[in-house]
Amino acid sequence: MFITFEGIDGSGKSTQARLLADSLRGLGLDPVLTREPGGSPGAEEIRALVLQGDPDRWSAETEILLFTAARRDHLERLIEPALAQGRIVISDRFADSTRMYQGLSRGDLRDLVDELHRLMIRREPDLTFLIDIDPEIGLSRAKGRRGHEERFEDFGLPLQQKMRAGFLALAAEFAPRFRVIDGARDPAEVAQDILALTREALG
Repeated sequence: MFITFEGIDGSGKSTQARLLADSLRGLGLDPVLTREPGGSPGAEEIRALVLQGDPDRWSAETEILLFTAARRDHLERLIEPALAQGRIVISDRFADSTRMYQGLSRGDLRDLVDELHRLMIRREPDLTFLIDIDPEIGLSRAKGRRGHEERFEDFGLPLQQKMRAGFLALAAEFAPRFRVIDGARDPAEVAQDILALTREALG
């Protein structure tokens, strides 16, 4: 099973992805925990290019190409081999983030994102958890992290508000695989709900 976590910056999705992996290991499973952009050596190099520097460093079109290239490498070198071995793959972000951050936030480029995805990726997650949180809280959390990669956070609150609305719309568009989770609660309570839903999906 391929499970992804999505949400605005500071939503807690990275924490929840890690907690789910820990819980599944406690059940005797051997999940792969990964992230995007990144997850493979080539994709991690691209991550450094796209997440650091001035907010206007790249055009939206260039970003879409970079993220797609990183995702293709990640898919080839880590995700597909792990799934072929029968393992559960848990990824902190995947294509839905590109649909939002590049396809929606910086111009009406969703069609371009989807076309590149159709041509080069051709895989959707089996289950996606959207960790939903108030954008002001999320941005405050994100800015408070030490060593955070701040290029997208530097676009400010209006971007976070637009992204939250966009993610909720995306969850409705891809309703069968999305589960919207209230991320404002205690992390342990959130993790409990996510584990229960994952176990249900695993059968």
